[in-house]
Amino acid sequence: MSTRSILVLALLGTLLGVVGVLVATGKFDLASLRQQAPPTSVSSSQNELPKSKVAPTGDDAAYIAFDQGQYVTALSLARAAAEHGDAASHSLVARIFAEGLGVAKDEVTAARWYGRAAELGDVPGMLAYANMLAEGRGVAKDRKAAGEFYERAAMTGDPIANYNLGLLFLRGDGKPENPYRAAQHIAYAAEKGIAAAQYDLAALYTAGTGVPNDGLEAARWSSKAAEQGMPEAQYEYGVMLLQGRGLKTDEGKAISYLEAAAEKNIAGAQNRLGHVYAEGAGVERDPVEAAKWRLLAKANGLTDDKLDLFVASLADDARGKAEAAANEWREKNQLLQ
Repeated sequence: MSTRSILVLALLGTLLGVVGVLVATGKFDLASLRQQAPPTSVSSSQNELPKSKVAPTGDDAAYIAFDQGQYVTALSLARAAAEHGDAASHSLVARIFAEGLGVAKDEVTAARWYGRAAELGDVPGMLAYANMLAEGRGVAKDRKAAGEFYERAAMTGDPIANYNLGLLFLRGDGKPENPYRAAQHIAYAAEKGIAAAQYDLAALYTAGTGVPNDGLEAARWSSKAAEQGMPEAQYEYGVMLLQGRGLKTDEGKAISYLEAAAEKNIAGAQNRLGHVYAEGAGVERDPVEAAKWRLLAKANGLTDDKLDLFVASLADDARGKAEAAANEWREKNQLLQ
């Protein structure tokens, strides 16, 4: 099993009218929990193009201007609101400087504004400031202080803050190592629908870390993350379904999840499909399709001597078709990125 970077840190949330960004940082060794767990992230929606050049007015004027792409206007309006103690406006100013929207990118200034927003009680500001503290961006790196802000935000019921806090307790980085506290916070976030938390909670149940060893619970939470489209979870849940770990074997459903993960370039899923098509396990045996997925997995760095011998044993024309199919898949995948 590989080491996974799973410290997930939030930037801005609903008060700015955007989806919070999950940024993978920090090292947490879950090698004993799962076989393959690459970093994951949840991306924010793209900033909208200007919808109107009419100057926005009212209490939400700064946010309206921001949504319309009028960043300089949004900055001016947010600064004015911040002078009157509006906590969320501090976070908006911080984001504009953090991302260099209409101004030069300045993480030091962003950290200062986020810090003030956090002090005033703005939860997205707390999360963003904790992020910068944890990474040492715009401010001296301080995991302990980051943990304090995550805990403050978590106490408001914010699921991402709870997830982040749980990860700190899991490692003992910024918080004392405590797998039970870690599991509680991660479980809270999982219940609130955070896919990464659902995925990690499944790993905790698999290993019995902070929770009982329970294959059924591991499968249940892995399925929830998979249903949300998380590629790593789709791969893992697909393997669970193939092997009947914690639930009945279901080859058809397993293959659909493996294919979904493989199409998202998860090497383990690609390699597993290579075996599935080589053996005809739940599908019609297809040596060319098997070789195609093996070639893609191999290019992604996954070793498998058995499948390599299978590919090498194919007739030249079949191997050539597989190589062409793999190249076509790569070209299509690049266009979709």
